[in-house]
Amino acid sequence: MGRETVAEIVGTGSAVPERIVTNFDLEKMVDTSDEWIRTRTGIRERRVADGNTATSDLAAQATNRALEDAKLGAEDLDMIMVATVTPDMNFPSTACLVQDKIGAKRAAVLDIGAACSGFLYGLSLARSLIDIGEYSTILVIGAETLTKITDWRDRNTCVLFGDGAGAAILQAGKGKKGILATYLGGDGSLGSLLNLPAGGSRLPASHQTIDEKLHYIKMAGNEVFKSAVRAMGNSAVVVLEKAGLSNQDVDLLITHQANLRIIQATAKRIHLPMEKVYVNIDRYGNTSAASIPLALDEAHRNGLIKEGDISLLVSFGAGFTWGSVVIKW
Repeated sequence: MGRETVAEIVGTGSAVPERIVTNFDLEKMVDTSDEWIRTRTGIRERRVADGNTATSDLAAQATNRALEDAKLGAEDLDMIMVATVTPDMNFPSTACLVQDKIGAKRAAVLDIGAACSGFLYGLSLARSLIDIGEYSTILVIGAETLTKITDWRDRNTCVLFGDGAGAAILQAGKGKKGILATYLGGDGSLGSLLNLPAGGSRLPASHQTIDEKLHYIKMAGNEVFKSAVRAMGNSAVVVLEKAGLSNQDVDLLITHQANLRIIQATAKRIHLPMEKVYVNIDRYGNTSAASIPLALDEAHRNGLIKEGDISLLVSFGAGFTWGSVVIKW
């Protein structure tokens, strides 16, 4: 017996900073090359926020575009969720700041800390709240300014990250379209492989933590790569099974844009041709929680998602966390 209420995505939006930093720009900053970056990651350029732009600013811009797409006003929102690892500050939450910026005075507010998987965690939570009738209209945002926590002298990490935001508005609907299945997972024992060591209660900010550059992203690249390939492939398989679908039903795969080789490996795991995979990592780099909603909005606006299509979203992030979502449009 199917659910009476289905959570549907009724609008999407995205925003990126104007400034573009290319691989050739990075060649002048660290010992690297355009060829080295492209062959290992698939990245050609990324967007970098200026000193006056915070995560909430990009989140609000993406939200306004999503509201316009959905033909809704901020007053229609029951809840705002912001997935981010680069909040404007520890508190209040970035969701509170976005609520104020857009004037959504009656919306509940919540930040989600699941790193690159945060947007999919948000979709899963929003779907559940809509299914039980707690809320009818929920805004889920993935927004990051990762370049603000990037060590621009570390050639292993500074080539990877960019800034951006994406948003989706979910509403209660009736029928066979909407979010069909979700799957979430995690493994906290591997958290040390990708983290931001200082700035929390374990290592509060001090002269020592600043001198030791502990407020920048630290990553064991090879180990993270292997875990991401395994987890994203498994997540794709599991959620398709939960939805009662096969790879042949998938019209578009949108994965977290972390590395082109990881994206290709995920597609290969479910025997999906790259023609059915959306890729924009070449233009934005790894934008963490923003990567899937940013790609989703682009695919939507470029006409790559049509009514009745099946989209598969898959992610992996620090924590480790992972997740997947199947949507029928």
